[in-house]
Amino acid sequence: MTLNDFLLHSDSVSRLLALLLLVLSVGSWVVIFWKWRLLSRVGGDMRRSIAAFWQATAFDDAQQRVAQFDRDVCITPLLDATLLPMGGTLASSGDRHPQLTRVLRDALQAVVKRLQWGQVWLATAGAISPFVGLLGTVWGIFNALTGIADGGQLTIDKVAGPVGEALIMTAAGLAVAIPAVLGYNLLGRQINQIEAELEGFAHDLRALLADPQD
Repeated sequence: MTLNDFLLHSDSVSRLLALLLLVLSVGSWVVIFWKWRLLSRVGGDMRRSIAAFWQATAFDDAQQRVAQFDRDVCITPLLDATLLPMGGTLASSGDRHPQLTRVLRDALQAVVKRLQWGQVWLATAGAISPFVGLLGTVWGIFNALTGIADGGQLTIDKVAGPVGEALIMTAAGLAVAIPAVLGYNLLGRQINQIEAELEGFAHDLRALLADPQD
């Protein structure tokens, strides 16, 4: 069945379901390609930024070195967070070590949350696309049975269109879901690796800046 045949034999419900699958598919591929490029760039820049930081002679020099490599601003927020607030607030009260732990944790969570953008879309597309395709299949079979009942006799031309439409919807649902699930898992693994490296750097940074007695 061609696309023209599908449009001729389908009704408004089937076309709406097909449009929904198309939106989910296009959105998933856009997110996959965009995040793949982003995470690949972040991974390389992060390693160069961390190496540049430890090669610096002073903290101010380290900030300038990191800024040259940190194009997506993943390491810089951690460095900026260590500039603790001063003067009479709860945020500045207590020992320096807990303060560093809190501000670095908040900065790290903000960076990871930004890197996780789009994961919800992939998870949603992977979860609901098979059901949307199944709904299209059920609706197509319903149309086929209705055509048989209205016609009074079974002929191949009365059922071929709706049945073909049903099969197309099933395949379309799987075609949308499989790349979305794979993209979600692979990109999620990259995010976890980046998060682990950022956590390690934050731990080392806290140990470096904490008071010796802490």
